[in-house]
Amino acid sequence: MNEVILIGGMALVTFTIRYSLMALVGKISLPAPVLRALKFVPPAVLTAIIVPAIVYKGDQLALSYTNDYLVAGIVTALVGWRSKNLLLTILVGMGTLFAWRWLLSTHLFG
Repeated sequence: MNEVILIGGMALVTFTIRYSLMALVGKISLPAPVLRALKFVPPAVLTAIIVPAIVYKGDQLALSYTNDYLVAGIVTALVGWRSKNLLLTILVGMGTLFAWRWLLSTHLFG
């Protein structure tokens, strides 16, 4: 029962903080530079999450062809940049990851 109260309390606090900020922003107008800057928040946050996961294996920097996440990430970024198609980007990225893992496991590159 304590866990339910804890989760409910956390949900209430999170909702209250986020809702109050959204209600405040809805009532005031933000300057144009702030609105332009806010458009860069999602790519910046996603980059901060994804890049360390791609370039590190464990706690070691792994910038080689044996890093399957790095190879798949590069191919995925190129496909996403060129095609602008989310579904194609995801499919190519997953396909590249699995194909590269298979190639590395068959010792073709090592």
